[in-house]
Amino acid sequence: MGEQHSVWIVIPAFNEAQVIGGVIRPLNQRGYSVVLVDDGSHDATPEVAAQAGARVVRHPVNLGQGAALQTGLTFALAMGADYLVTFDADGQHRADDIEALLAPLLAGSAHFALGSRRLGATVGAPRLRKVLLAAATLFMRVTTRVKLTDAHNGLRAMTRQGAQALRVRQNRMAHASELISQIVASRLGYVEVPVTIDYSDYSLVKGQRTSDAIKIIIDLAAGQVHR
Repeated sequence: MGEQHSVWIVIPAFNEAQVIGGVIRPLNQRGYSVVLVDDGSHDATPEVAAQAGARVVRHPVNLGQGAALQTGLTFALAMGADYLVTFDADGQHRADDIEALLAPLLAGSAHFALGSRRLGATVGAPRLRKVLLAAATLFMRVTTRVKLTDAHNGLRAMTRQGAQALRVRQNRMAHASELISQIVASRLGYVEVPVTIDYSDYSLVKGQRTSDAIKIIIDLAAGQVHR
């Protein structure tokens, strides 16, 4: 990776005390700096995260994943991050995939590397979840005219310049599509990188439900109105 580069992992979290320690420790073991944004949790998420070695920034109330993500990106930039990686708190992402995401950025061939489970693999995903993800990808293609294979994958890496071009305004589920639109608008290069997503009973309960697809559409429509 090279010691001259500062890599920060940004983890938005809400009530993830059960698993967050196991998410953070492998990241620390690989030498990454970790900031966890606790989005108004009612459990011990911030305490467990701090014990596992993360820097913790807290929202006093729940503002939504998009808001937590923006807080984390702002914090990592203020800490001098050269490269930033967004990472889910529920155990679906693999620390081993980060090196592959950073590779095109370190080579100077892109400013954003977007993880794709369609190019990589999913483990334990039920059929309904696959249908929901395919629908979200199709919706993103229609609204952004960007032909990506995986619309709502929270595992992504970016350069400092790339992160500075983003400003997340959608606080809820629609922030993923908003980020894609902003990446395209920045005119900075982006690539997709194969990654593996691990589904568990825990992450499936915590993750998107079918009803969230409607919420995404409503949030995006509202964002278009106020733009």
